[in-house]
Amino acid sequence: MPEGPSVRKFQLLTSPFVGQVVAKVGGSSRKINVNDLNALRLHDSQVHGKNLYLAFVAADSPLGPTAEETVLQGEAASGASSPAQGGQEQVCGPQARPQEEELQGLLRSRSEAPDAAEGPGSWLRFHFGLFGSIRANEFSRANKANKRGDWKDPIPRLVLHFESGGFLVFYNCRIHWCSSPRADPASDILSVEFHRGRALDALRTPDPICHTLLNQKYFSGLGNIIKNEILYLAKIHPLTQGSVLALPDLERLLDCAVQFSAAWLHIKLRGKGLHPQIYQKEHCPLGHAVMKGTLGASGGFKRLTWWCPQCQPVVPSGDGDPAPATE
Repeated sequence: MPEGPSVRKFQLLTSPFVGQVVAKVGGSSRKINVNDLNALRLHDSQVHGKNLYLAFVAADSPLGPTAEETVLQGEAASGASSPAQGGQEQVCGPQARPQEEELQGLLRSRSEAPDAAEGPGSWLRFHFGLFGSIRANEFSRANKANKRGDWKDPIPRLVLHFESGGFLVFYNCRIHWCSSPRADPASDILSVEFHRGRALDALRTPDPICHTLLNQKYFSGLGNIIKNEILYLAKIHPLTQGSVLALPDLERLLDCAVQFSAAWLHIKLRGKGLHPQIYQKEHCPLGHAVMKGTLGASGGFKRLTWWCPQCQPVVPSGDGDPAPATE
């Protein structure tokens, strides 16, 4: 599933089209009538956690400021930008945390100030499931034959052609109209408003730490890849109860979550791929055999998890029993 850094990159692909009018539409979506988008203007683009939101208005509507412009105006008025909360200077693991102005500018861009962007028009919400993606000015092509032996290109869920001649293509995503973005920047791990205190409180619960990390209420944008990688970087067994971990261990895990996510976004902005240390690996970087299990809360969605038994030892639960190896 595309996680926070991937959806932020998707937003970058849509940003050049903000202000342009839709000239032609296409796609296979049955959740919306794609023809409703004809002749509308793309007014704004925001990302919150794993969701992308696009605002559309009538082509002749007076345009208010976008969220990005609102943020820039606020920063100019205050004379300073708000720093990210707490302790992100150190490097967690072998990946250095990027400090370039480009990344900081992105984290303060349209993903912030959701309320200010609620102007005329409606919003489309995009959720990208396991394999969703966006392409700008190109279509995805088949790179292998399907089960029938046919070389069929993926079918877009939505295609937006703009008057400028450019176009956006959306694949394997769920699309819904909504009145405004459902956003809580305080829970978004890539937001400058991310609330570390609230996240630490969530991590302190007696639930297995790998369950808590995927709770989008507290860690919006954090997905299975990030979960696996940061638990390895912090040397924490995935089934360890958060309540038995010392506060410094929880703070280090939180630092890893923020720093790894920012570093991954930085890599994506450079057009490079992620090289995971534990996710889908047979051996950890130290050469130890990796274990794999399908873990998840009882009655909830379970995700494949990789961990190193030597680098991430089992920690006894609150009642003194060791955490189970799998569920």
